[in-house]
Amino acid sequence: MSKFDTEGYVAGPKLKVLIWFFFNYLIMDSFFPWPYKLKRSLLILFGARVGEGLVIKNKVRIKNPWRLTIGKNCWIGESVWIDNLEDVAIGNNVTLSQGAMLLTGNHDYKVSSFPYKLGKITLEDGVWIGAQSVVCPGVRCESHSILTVHSVATKNLDAWGIYAGNPATYMRKREILK
Repeated sequence: MSKFDTEGYVAGPKLKVLIWFFFNYLIMDSFFPWPYKLKRSLLILFGARVGEGLVIKNKVRIKNPWRLTIGKNCWIGESVWIDNLEDVAIGNNVTLSQGAMLLTGNHDYKVSSFPYKLGKITLEDGVWIGAQSVVCPGVRCESHSILTVHSVATKNLDAWGIYAGNPATYMRKREILK
């Protein structure tokens, strides 16, 4: 780790990053049940693009809201962590269940400077990320796919597929009954 180097990565303007740190800690990552509209407004103030109808529960951590897009009618459950060193795009009617993690960065362990390896995450419309599941850098979860509880998506999830395990594998087709 003595050779660690971010290789020029900058999260954003230093003052903006610092101010967001405090708002993230005091409002978003709080046990206090702040109103959803306040949280949505705060995200927009810091550069996120957010649709109507966002439910964002307590203890949610978002690293860089200026790298976040959230569609309409989405649910972000308790203790979700959006570690977005890179862009995260969330479509409409998406659910991130309790403790889910969206991780856009990792480190290249093959290089002595341990540089970042970053990749955008896209969750298309109707996706459901189960409780305590992880979506890894560069993964696209296509329309209405599901990542089940405690699973890890290291590769793209096909539309309408249900995936489980570590690494997540296809289990069956998702069907929605009316």
